[in-house]
Amino acid sequence: MKLGKYSFGTGDRFAHQGEAQLRASIMAREAGVELTHVWNKSHREHKTVKSEPSEVRKEADEAVMALGWQGQYLVDADHINMDTVDGFVPYSDFFTLDVADYIGKDPGAEATENFVKKYSKFIGDLHIPGIDEPFKIDERFLRDIAGNFLTAANEAGKIYRRIAELKSNEDFVAEVSMDEVEEPQTPAELFFILAAIADAGIPAQTIAPKFTGRFNKGVDYVGDIDQFSREFEQDILVIRHAVSEFGLPANLKLSVHSGSDKFSIYKPIRELLKKYDAGVHLKTAGTTWLEELTGLAEAGGDGLILAKAIYAKSLDRFDELTAPYATVIDVHKESLPPASEVNTWSAEKFANTLRHEQGHPDFDPQFRQLLHCAYKMAAEYGDTYFSALDNYKDIIGKNVTYNIFERHIKPLFIG
Repeated sequence: MKLGKYSFGTGDRFAHQGEAQLRASIMAREAGVELTHVWNKSHREHKTVKSEPSEVRKEADEAVMALGWQGQYLVDADHINMDTVDGFVPYSDFFTLDVADYIGKDPGAEATENFVKKYSKFIGDLHIPGIDEPFKIDERFLRDIAGNFLTAANEAGKIYRRIAELKSNEDFVAEVSMDEVEEPQTPAELFFILAAIADAGIPAQTIAPKFTGRFNKGVDYVGDIDQFSREFEQDILVIRHAVSEFGLPANLKLSVHSGSDKFSIYKPIRELLKKYDAGVHLKTAGTTWLEELTGLAEAGGDGLILAKAIYAKSLDRFDELTAPYATVIDVHKESLPPASEVNTWSAEKFANTLRHEQGHPDFDPQFRQLLHCAYKMAAEYGDTYFSALDNYKDIIGKNVTYNIFERHIKPLFIG
């Protein structure tokens, strides 16, 4: 199975917005951009809301049938490992192999020596076509690569082979994810990571490195945009060279995780994709859940009451909710409005505070980040929350489609 050049991953915590999400891809097609629509959900998200991988497949298939979608669409087993992969296999055809926990684990002396020996031919100046300055490679660098990334690549190989065994002759797409770590990988490191991935026998079609800067959940990129652009451009060129050097799939492309709402880097990404005729995969994670909450607030009445109640519970359980996301959020409890104040807000005020319109005077990025982490609170309302999603389907769906197309697809692919 060959993944399309441009692919767009949409998370949907509660499996109610499949059609609204797909409408954005239909609008992209009408604007001349062919996207592969990918529905993604992780084991952690399933566990939090007590759902099953089969529900994501059902949502995707039903949305495609309802809207008559003729393009490629996939279901992503997001951030899976050997402990969680089996339950996703019957329902997924895109697998994000998450091996970040294995970065930095010693592969052993023999594996390290074999890696250094095999790639010692690159010691000296590594010239990547299109990059002016060569990368300086020495034996210490190769040993560091092996020590940091070889175990992770080998673990990804184990996961891949497990999927292939269970899938038998079925096609699927493999992505390797190394983004959920502290330090970004340099373009030179990426080159040798791809060598290790090839050695592990993984025909990866996307690679999700850790980029420079902060990719906080649900808000804009924080960092040096020029530096990010240089790094992204070099990564494109590194991938192109690695494909020819290591026999990786010709359509291998970069994947941007936590890519939702990274508005300030969409333009440079779009320009670089055009410059090099390159593809990209963007994963939008929990943006849809926030649009659900925005829609509930806008609806007023019991929708607004429920949105306020979810915020109040989130504030009470701040530490519990934010701890799993500590490295990808910047939220200080003392800076958040108290629940008593939020309870006085109008529907418009709540929606404007949450909605990611950066120029709006009411917008509060910390309020938004807390609620990004708070979908567990909605899940605890069970049928009450699901009934609200059904009752206010139209206003929520409008928010979901607008957010994905106008704020994400359009600036990233159309301009």
